[in-house]
Amino acid sequence: MAIQIGAKPDSGFDDPLGMLKDCHRRIESFLGIVCVVVERAQGRSLTTEEREAVLAALQYFRSGGQRHTADEEESLFPRLREFAPGSLEEIGRLEGDHREANDLHKSVEDLYSAWISHGVLRPAKTRQLLSETGRLKRLYNDHIQVEETVVFTRAAQVLDSRTIAAMGTEFRARRQ
Repeated sequence: MAIQIGAKPDSGFDDPLGMLKDCHRRIESFLGIVCVVVERAQGRSLTTEEREAVLAALQYFRSGGQRHTADEEESLFPRLREFAPGSLEEIGRLEGDHREANDLHKSVEDLYSAWISHGVLRPAKTRQLLSETGRLKRLYNDHIQVEETVVFTRAAQVLDSRTIAAMGTEFRARRQ
């Protein structure tokens, strides 16, 4: 694992809520790539560096992003439904966000794949990609805000150490 001086180390399986927050930082970083590249590269072919960055971001969302969603929907949200029934409104909204983000990611990936394979992206498709990456950015900004300020805080308050440990075990199993 690379060490970055001054950076907070990633959380481990003993801190699944911290892992979810760490994942949010990766989501923001990779989302930044897909947003910035389409903004800067309109009307031309992608450079090798842009293409590699976009492909890495798309791969992250296909793998790490899907694991993150599973961590929340299969490990965190069911426990919050049980131990904090007052969280149901937020959880329902967040699950809806996951479905919307999944659809947007598929479209963004299809558009970038066309751009990469054909060398250029038609203006109408560029506008669509700009719109959809913008929608993803707004969706994630709101989604992460709710999770980190409301849902994760509530989870830390109501879930006991045994429940947190069980979540960490489930997170680990998803990564093996």
